[in-house]
Amino acid sequence: MKESFISEANELRLGITLTVTFAVISISTAISAYVFKRKSNALNSKIRELEASLKSSIDKCVSERQGRIRAQQALRKELTQPKSENLKLAYYPMSPIGTIHSCFSTRNGTPRQPLLVPLARASLVFNTTRVPPASLEGLAEYSHCWILYIFHLNTDLEKLWKHPSQSGFKAKVRVPRLKGGKMGVFATRSPHRPCPIGLTVAKIEAVHENMMLLSGVDLVDGTPVLDVKPYVPYCDSIKEAAVPNWLTEDNLLTVTSVSFSGDFSSALENCWTIAEKKSLYASPAEFQSLIKQVLSWDIRSLSQRNRPHDAISKKENDEPLPNTSDVDEHQDETAFEHEREQNSLNSNEVIYHLILDGLNISYKIDQDGNVIVENVSNPVTFDNSSNSCNYLTWKDKLQ
Repeated sequence: MKESFISEANELRLGITLTVTFAVISISTAISAYVFKRKSNALNSKIRELEASLKSSIDKCVSERQGRIRAQQALRKELTQPKSENLKLAYYPMSPIGTIHSCFSTRNGTPRQPLLVPLARASLVFNTTRVPPASLEGLAEYSHCWILYIFHLNTDLEKLWKHPSQSGFKAKVRVPRLKGGKMGVFATRSPHRPCPIGLTVAKIEAVHENMMLLSGVDLVDGTPVLDVKPYVPYCDSIKEAAVPNWLTEDNLLTVTSVSFSGDFSSALENCWTIAEKKSLYASPAEFQSLIKQVLSWDIRSLSQRNRPHDAISKKENDEPLPNTSDVDEHQDETAFEHEREQNSLNSNEVIYHLILDGLNISYKIDQDGNVIVENVSNPVTFDNSSNSCNYLTWKDKLQ
């Protein structure tokens, strides 16, 4: 009986233990569930707050962006459609990205079109504060490129700031191939345009750091460059392109022959010691080939072709003739009207001048179109300092 009592006591103790254990587990579970629910509610509340904050931020960004767009549109409209009394606001945010260092020291002698003088070289030096050298990566894989630039030596640039009614802009210009005949400016490549921006194509010889070496250029030294784009034949070359008849006669501005005087080579050798410091050419012989290519085209202005003259020639009464060695077609407009009424000199008596790489080259051209290059000299004010864009810079790239 005693053993039975002990057994019942043990069972009772076990039952109480299990009951207490289950109770503790239930309470613990209930507490955990309560805590979890509170944390879950807190997290949900935090999520809702974050979602509301995010939505508010997005709405604010959208509103600000729309405001910026409206402001930009208003500013663009103001800039591109300025009031007539303040035309200087008519501009877009652009400025030159680089400068041309060309063999053509002046406008006189600079080819009228690109690629006419294959040996005509120039270095395009980019402004690294605006154009990082990495911008040129991949450009050397193309053979040619387009160049957008400014006609910075136009004599009528200041007039373009005036009101159109006061600018004196000429809708028609004289065309060299038409021997003085006029054509609408947009049917020509005259540098004198409402916006003095030029477009040319050049061969890419080499690319190095922030510089490009170009050939076949028709750009004068110091030309500001606005942009460079690769030439892509499949879309830039148009086989079916048509041009007016007056452009199909390619020989209108060519000369019959180009020859050099017996003393020219020795004179060039004497000048080369100084000239080579700035020149993009390897030797006097290569530079002489450049001269021949340049003068194989009649580079004289319209008035000079109609009435041969230059700065050192004299009329019969010994009065000096105006200097038009670096005249442009805009100035030539007045000169043509005035000078064709006067007596012409024999073209054999006229000495013309061409400045290439700072060297003064004198030549004559007879009535049959034969050019005789007589002499070359260093200008009195020649800069004796070396040029960082000379032939030595590109020597390894050209070999």
